[in-house]
Amino acid sequence: MLLSSSKLNQYWTDIYFHLHYPHGEKITHQMVRILQLIDKKERVVVNDVATHLEISHNTASEHVKRMIQKNYIEKNRDQEDERKVILRLTDSGKTVLHENSSLDEQKLNHIFSQMEEDELELIFEAFKLLSERAKS
Repeated sequence: MLLSSSKLNQYWTDIYFHLHYPHGEKITHQMVRILQLIDKKERVVVNDVATHLEISHNTASEHVKRMIQKNYIEKNRDQEDERKVILRLTDSGKTVLHENSSLDEQKLNHIFSQMEEDELELIFEAFKLLSERAKS
């Protein structure tokens, strides 16, 4: 079977469509991307947000300010360089990120309970491999 990136994208969007959490809190796509950046990278500053989203530093700063007001992220002085302000997710931010970018674990567990052990292993190994290659 020949796999293509478009076929994989189709499978992924089907999976996400059917298995995502119901979205309770309304947040923008850019907010999700900022939360993901802070979650996945170490020591994120406002300039990293601007670079990642390809927006101006002032616009990134405004996004960060709104997200601090919503209690999704917090700013802390860097222990190594007091001039830098590091962004971190709050518990609320972690929850909002999970609900807006992860698959619903109850729905997944329901599907997993209907699968054979070898099928589960195959899925986990495939996702693990794809995850590792994406990070490198």
